[in-house]
Amino acid sequence: MEAAGLLCLAAAALLAWGFLRVWDSRERTKSQEQAGVLGDGSRTLLVIAHPDDEAMFFAPTVLGLARLGHRLSLLCFSAGNFYNQGEIRKKELLQSCDVLGIPPSSIMIIDNRDFPDDPSVQWDTERVASILLQYIEMNSINLVVTFDEGGVSGHSNHIALYAAMRTLHSEGRLPKGCSVLTLQSVNVLRKYISLLDLPFTLLRRQDVLFVLTSKEVAQAKRAMSCHHSQLLWFRRLYVLFSRYMRINSLYFL
Repeated sequence: MEAAGLLCLAAAALLAWGFLRVWDSRERTKSQEQAGVLGDGSRTLLVIAHPDDEAMFFAPTVLGLARLGHRLSLLCFSAGNFYNQGEIRKKELLQSCDVLGIPPSSIMIIDNRDFPDDPSVQWDTERVASILLQYIEMNSINLVVTFDEGGVSGHSNHIALYAAMRTLHSEGRLPKGCSVLTLQSVNVLRKYISLLDLPFTLLRRQDVLFVLTSKEVAQAKRAMSCHHSQLLWFRRLYVLFSRYMRINSLYFL
């Protein structure tokens, strides 16, 4: 009986290993296909609300775009000062971006009272949109990546970024050739089943899908571990179980 159990465990481990090997190979092929959709060598801007968003939610996108040769920059709309840790969190963001391959010269952190890290405060849509448009034009950005209307976690600061990008897009104010990708929010069950969510994801429509290889998952975890001030017990569980540390499905506006 014990031997049979060990054989079952070995078979399960072999199947999991085989799945990851096949998936790693498939992702390399998928990257070549998505290069045609996203454009090779694009100047891409990731727009986030708080330090740690880049690793907690967007690591698969950041690493996936790096595969495609995109030149990535990051615009963060707050220092994450909800618990008066703003200066610490800014340093953690730079460390995380270094792991993810975004250089300090391509990172801008906005730290002013107009955009407090506070889910109870509604950021002014036009003010956010104005800053976004200025940054996009000054840096000749042709692809913007940010949250969708659900903000992944429902945080009002995340949703404010989507509202601003939606306004710019719907009013035709974005420069010609500038596209916007938004990260799909999912329900709580799907959010916390890691790679088990992949079959559900594949059955649903998305414009772009990034799934990390096993090597890239380790890289994403290293990036998240840079945010020492945020690694409370429930975020450690998030790193282990959240699909967003492994899978990103995105839509064009």
